Amino acid sequence: MRRLAVPLALLLASTACTTMEGAAPVAATPARMVSPILTTPDAVDSATYAQPQVARVTHVALDLDLDFDARRVGGVADLDILAAPGAKEIVLDTKGLEITGVTDGAGRALAYEIGETVEEGGKGAPLTIALDGATKLRIAYRAPANAEALQWLSPEQTKGGVHPFLFSQGQAILNRSWIPTQDSPGIRQTWEARITAPKPLDVVMSGVRQGEPEDLGNGRRAFRFVMDKPVPPYLIALAAGDIDFAELGPRTGVWAEPATLPRAAREVGDTEQLVLAAEKLYGEYRWGRYDMIVLPPAFPYGGMENPVMTFLTPTFIAGDRSNNGLVAHELAHSWSGNLVTNAVWEDSWLNEG
Repeated sequence: MRRLAVPLALLLASTACTTMEGAAPVAATPARMVSPILTTPDAVDSATYAQPQVARVTHVALDLDLDFDARRVGGVADLDILAAPGAKEIVLDTKGLEITGVTDGAGRALAYEIGETVEEGGKGAPLTIALDGATKLRIAYRAPANAEALQWLSPEQTKGGVHPFLFSQGQAILNRSWIPTQDSPGIRQTWEARITAPKPLDVVMSGVRQGEPEDLGNGRRAFRFVMDKPVPPYLIALAAGDIDFAELGPRTGVWAEPATLPRAAREVGDTEQLVLAAEKLYGEYRWGRYDMIVLPPAFPYGGMENPVMTFLTPTFIAGDRSNNGLVAHELAHSWSGNLVTNAVWEDSWLNEG
């Protein structure tokens, strides 16, 4: 693990000196950081339709409703765009999305076209939008019921057996099935979200929750989240279900179904110490909180290093913390993978240290 320090330094140095050639200067604020992109030939991502040196997404704002009956997500995505001078269009990644309209920041309708779907490699279809000078886009859409990134669980597939559950898995190129953006690890984006869900379900995301949920008075609540650090879009993650929270330390905690939470909290009770140990190896933990969610038994993965909200399988709970190497592994991705990320998926070994 100590060997990560050298590649991290080299990658940070190389990334910091790349910009969009010809683009107008951008005054980045703490709330809207703009990350540079690599422009070398070996950084061209074959798994995306995006042309980020022409026009790229820098910020995504989602306003989505979770429909558990139809098993679909729908709403709007507002995108901030950084375009090179003279750019006529922007190309996004989609897979199965039903687009009902695209407008600019002033509400003007913009022309768009969904291209042919490429099934090989799960690439999906390009969404090409005429910019006409726009720097902000609003896309109204609905994700398909079979969106590859979204796993809808029936109550029988949960520990509690009463309420349904939803979780997402974006890595590697699955998030284009529920978010219209440039789904490439080299095109980092800040994001925010307003997610509406039925009571009594709670919602967590890989962003910082903004206050208490808003009661909409119709049996639904709205939850708000912000990620003010540019992240690769595969790290935008969502989970919704009957879950509770246990505080572990000043910046650590765990979510789980009520029947699982006591055991989960005991199992990961030393997480704050793990963060401190990691900081001694790799430097400051830059993400603020490090929370986790232990998902229902139907979760088919070991863990996923979503920023500020690591997803964990319940099968790691042994009762004696003997499997907490999983937590340490996912925590290490806060530096290798989340802070510094492979630009193309052929180099994904970089994420794994």
